[in-house]
Amino acid sequence: MNCGALPEHLIQSELFGHEKGAFTGAVQKQIGRIEAADGGTLFLDEIGDLAMPLQVNLLRFLQEQVIQRVGSTRDIKVDVRVLAATHVDLDEAVQAQKFREDLLYRLNVLQLRPPALRDRDDDIELLARFSFSIFAVKGMARLKAFRSRRCRQ
Repeated sequence: MNCGALPEHLIQSELFGHEKGAFTGAVQKQIGRIEAADGGTLFLDEIGDLAMPLQVNLLRFLQEQVIQRVGSTRDIKVDVRVLAATHVDLDEAVQAQKFREDLLYRLNVLQLRPPALRDRDDDIELLARFSFSIFAVKGMARLKAFRSRRCRQ
């Protein structure tokens, strides 16, 4: 789920679900993404764009492994592995009080910081060849081949 792509007022319902009648337009019960991922993995992209009030709800879920659908008071136990990614420097966001430090602590169990593609010259040709093969198979490429600067094939 892309946390930065949804309007703030929809994210809570998307993550936690809602009960019928919880708000205008809630004509039926809806299971949220967290509950739907029970027993599996939930990927939260652009977590750094998540609004502060929703960070509290996410933190509660990570600490207690329970959720409440919007419009409900019943706790629902869920077992979900959470992966999160962001373009935001979360340490700076914590200092600027735009991201909760306790949420960062809960999310930051294992941090991966891959080097930028510009620093991985060997990967550029591999990615180009892979992309070319995908488009060629689909008949979308008018090109028949390409040459890299290092390899003349």
